[in-house]
Amino acid sequence: MRPLPNRTTRPRPEPSNPALHGVPVLTVANRQRGVCIDLRRLREYLNHALPLCLVAPGADAPVLLRELSEVSVTVVSPDVMSRVHHEFLQIEGPTDVITFPYGEIVICAAVAHENAERYSTDVQDEVLLYAIHGLLHLHGYDDIVPESARRMRTMQVNILNAVRICA
Repeated sequence: MRPLPNRTTRPRPEPSNPALHGVPVLTVANRQRGVCIDLRRLREYLNHALPLCLVAPGADAPVLLRELSEVSVTVVSPDVMSRVHHEFLQIEGPTDVITFPYGEIVICAAVAHENAERYSTDVQDEVLLYAIHGLLHLHGYDDIVPESARRMRTMQVNILNAVRICA
C-alpha cells in the first residue's frame, strides 16, 4: 500500500463575526409544541429583516440594537408567555411579544395563531411580524404614544413586505 501524499492544507478563514460590524448575531429558538413553526424559514427571514431594522429611520429613543452583540428570538407557549408577562409587566395572561432591552424577544406562538386566524394571515408571517416589532423596539421605536405607534406599525409592515420579496 502506497502512503498518501503529504498535503498541506490552507488555513480556513475565520467566519466573520457580524457583531464586530455593528450587526448583532441572531439566534432563533422554538420552545413550544402547540403551533407548527418553520424555524428555518423564520431564521432566513429574520436574517433579511435585521439589517433593515438597523437602518430604519425615525426611532424615538437612543438606538440599542447596533450596540448588542446578540439578539435572541424565542417562540414560547402561552403558559410561558403568561409567566413572563406577569413577572416583568405585572399583567395576567399571554401577549403577542415582549422585548427586553438586553436583546431578548419572546413571542407567543398561540397568540400568533389566534391573530393569524382573526386577520386571515399566515401564522409564520404573524410570528415574523412580532419579531420585526421586537427588533424595532431594540432599534429605539416605541408604541406607547399613538403617533409613535403609527410610525412603528408602518415601518414593521414595510420591513415585513421587503423581507417577503427578498427571501
